[in-house]
Amino acid sequence: MKNEQQAEGRTRHGVARLLLEQGPITAAAVAETLRISPAAVRRHLDTLVANGEACMRDAPRRGQRGRGRPAKLWLLTETGRARFGHAYDDLAIAAIRFVAEAAGASAVRQFAQRRVATLVERHRGEVLDTPDLAGRTKALADALTREGYAASTRRVGTGEQLCQHHCPVAHVAAEFPELCEVETAAFAELLGTHVQRLSTIARGDAACTTHVPLGDSRIAEPGDTTTTEGTPS
Repeated sequence: MKNEQQAEGRTRHGVARLLLEQGPITAAAVAETLRISPAAVRRHLDTLVANGEACMRDAPRRGQRGRGRPAKLWLLTETGRARFGHAYDDLAIAAIRFVAEAAGASAVRQFAQRRVATLVERHRGEVLDTPDLAGRTKALADALTREGYAASTRRVGTGEQLCQHHCPVAHVAAEFPELCEVETAAFAELLGTHVQRLSTIARGDAACTTHVPLGDSRIAEPGDTTTTEGTPS
């Protein structure tokens, strides 16, 4: 009985991780990816929902509206994301509040810049070793995944979208958006082109999504990179 419960727990964790990394996602896609039965997926999803760790929404219809119910998409809630690590959030927020009160907003931005610079420098070489912009974006996603951001890329129109399905500092960034702003600027500098942040977990979105237009694949000179912020209308 204990072994069965442990196996169930591992499978449920696998379902939750897939929602984290690929959500919003259909139950059928979860079953296919994890190679478990649709009935088992439904059971685990129902448990995650009952625990407040997952939620469901209708998939957007594409093209001509058809008959029947729209597909259902599953994704993690903020409670579900917490199982993958929001450790020390309260301490971090208290510490940055103190910095802001003692030294002002500029000190918070300087802290954010140093934090991101440390992360970026660990992976700068492997990203810049890739000659084309799409390849650099994929290398950056791989690096972010190793840092705990569960990142991926996908082609959308004439650009790449860099999606971070997890943010270890989302709760902190919700109060201090400088962390997101500085991260976006660092991505632009590293990739050598302007980028646009479309969504963030800190603002309540399902993922942090950054658009990288491939039409402008120049390598920018230091200090010559433009970043834009905003959510598409």
